[in-house]
Order: sequence, then structure tokens, then C-alpha cells
Amino acid sequence: MMPTAFTRVPSPIGELILTGSEAALTGVYFPTSRRGPPPTHQASWAEDNGQGPASDLLARAAQQLTEYFDGTRTTFDLPLEALGSVFEHRVWNALRTIPYGTTTSYGELALRLGDVSATRAVGAANGKNPIPIIIPCHRVVGSKGELTGFGGGLEQKRWLLEHEGVLMKFGA
Repeated sequence: MMPTAFTRVPSPIGELILTGSEAALTGVYFPTSRRGPPPTHQASWAEDNGQGPASDLLARAAQQLTEYFDGTRTTFDLPLEALGSVFEHRVWNALRTIPYGTTTSYGELALRLGDVSATRAVGAANGKNPIPIIIPCHRVVGSKGELTGFGGGLEQKRWLLEHEGVLMKFGA
């Protein structure tokens, strides 16, 4: 089994670490990620040297993220492989339908999935998203438009929403 490849991408919200296989992008980590240690601390991970089987994919992902941060890209075109439950995948797929520059609430997302009582489960799945920005979990806000939890940190979430030109009132 090949080790998971990773690369580092500078960004306005801190260095991001992208992980992938030769087939798909598997993760985006913020410097402040709540989802565990950065992949550089994982024994089964190898930093991409530009020649491994995942190199082309990681280079494409890095380029698309750079374009996003430069304001020239609003959607991503990458194969993704996120580890999660069937429900988490339903939530993550729904997140991918939230257009650039817009937001939705956890309750609205639960309603879209057919179960308004699943708001907390939607929030939990949102928090487990292993590929933030590309799967835009930052576009989900509280029911009154307030800024709520984000694995990369609330300041990074605020930056991403401001970058996308979302006009909304953020709560304290």
C-alpha cells in the first residue's frame, strides 16, 4: 500500500496541507485543524516530491486553490475521496451544491436532505468534512446568519466568507 502523499500550499489563511492518492484528493488541513495532527506527523504519510503517483493530482489541487484565493476560481474540478459514513457523504455532497458567494444554515441543509430534525447531525457531519474549502463547509452558518464553528477556526471562516463577497451580519 502506497503512503498517503501530501504537499504544502501557502494561502492567505495560513499554510494548507493537501493529502491525496494517485486517484483523488483526500484532505485539506488548516494550520489550526481540529481533526487531529497535521499529516506531517503521520508515519504513513510522505511529502510529495513532484514525482510520486499523486503528484499531478496534488499539483492540480494546489493550482485550483491558488486560483480560488486569487479570486479567479469559484468552483473546483477535482476527484475527491473523503472517508465517512453514508450520511456524512450525503451532507458533503449537499455542501458542494452551495454556490460560491452564498450561505445556508444547518437547518436548511437538513431540510434539503429531507429531515429537518437532523440539524445537529448535519452540523456534526459538516464538522467532520475532511476536504474543507473544496467541499465548502464554510458556507454553512447558524439559523440567524451567525458565524458558527469551523475546523480551521472562526477567523479563517470569516475570511473565506468575506473573500467570497458574502454580505451577512455575523453574530458575536
